[in-house]
Amino acid sequence: MKKNVIAIIPARSGSKGIPDKNIREIGGRPLMAWAIKACQQVASIDRVIVSTDSPEYRDIAVREGAEVPFLRPVDLSGDDCSSESALLHVLEWMEANGDEVPDVLVFVQCTSPLLDSKDLENAVQEHIEKEAGSTFSMSPSHRFVWRPSEGGMKGVNHDHRSPRKRRQDLDPEYVETGSFYVLDVAKFREEKHRFVTPVSGYEVAAWRSFEIDDLWDWELCEKLLRQRRSESHAIDWSKIKTLAFDFDGVFTDNRVWTDENGIESVACSRSDWLRFEELTKSRPDIRCVIVSKERNPVVAARAAKLKVKVLSGIDDKVPALEAWMGDGVTGWDTAAFVGNDLNDLPCMNRASVAVAVADAYEEVREEADLVLSRAGGHGAVRELFDLILKPEI
Repeated sequence: MKKNVIAIIPARSGSKGIPDKNIREIGGRPLMAWAIKACQQVASIDRVIVSTDSPEYRDIAVREGAEVPFLRPVDLSGDDCSSESALLHVLEWMEANGDEVPDVLVFVQCTSPLLDSKDLENAVQEHIEKEAGSTFSMSPSHRFVWRPSEGGMKGVNHDHRSPRKRRQDLDPEYVETGSFYVLDVAKFREEKHRFVTPVSGYEVAAWRSFEIDDLWDWELCEKLLRQRRSESHAIDWSKIKTLAFDFDGVFTDNRVWTDENGIESVACSRSDWLRFEELTKSRPDIRCVIVSKERNPVVAARAAKLKVKVLSGIDDKVPALEAWMGDGVTGWDTAAFVGNDLNDLPCMNRASVAVAVADAYEEVREEADLVLSRAGGHGAVRELFDLILKPEI
């Protein structure tokens, strides 16, 4: 019989070390969004619930696709309150409100943005197969641990008075990463702590085990997120259903001519626009949209001729695109965004594929999965369409 599995992500506000850490953006997403996304990609997890005391955190969690059925009470949200108390409160709320209490609880911390959904899936399956009380994430450790004592420093996991063993001769040891715990709900409610016997561990790669406690951790995780994206992201254009573009600097070369009457003009590459027609015929499953901060009647006229949607006068492109994609047909996981400017980064970091034109800002090129060889206004869009329509080029 299939187990009923839910994920609970505690996200208390009021972080002291890094203010509002759980909603601060890292890699283009609020920190908590990485945990939510990882849980959403696990087939065995039926629901993802965020427990928070903050209306702002609640709104962000809901926007990212999690459930927030209530705000956590103040007496369970202080610095001294345990994560266990928040987890038990969710389970008690579910029971009191007629929700089905799960068989298995996956407790996921917000502070591990490198968490891999495959690790979560495998840990849940191992937990169920082993009939474990709890399964925690761990990574191998070969460090020699010392502790102060009355006679000076004393070895904890080694006898410092004996000859030092080679690393390969040591018994295996592990450190708890803190990123996730899988719990048998009935036993957890009875024992009220996360290490319910029998305790099992699931090994994760050391580089995916980082927790963010301070700004140094933050910078390291941000770099690792960028590296993971650039090294592991293979572009499969067949899965892309939305192509979203900035206008200035992508379709144009970012220059503007202004006449004596204050009327502005821009230059576009005709080949970019002609390629739209071929893309529409060859890939009718792809929807194209132009998102621009400026209101330009020229782009509106050209786009109308080619039946391309234009969202103009947009200061915050993320919610505008999410509203446009909100019909359920497409989402960020099937979207590609093409940009050049710093204000394109939030969309690029959310999209499945981030594309930068050749003359984009350096920061934009660094975040991109694909940097085109052509500059904006000089055939960059046509180059992209060539790649989509003729992947072998």
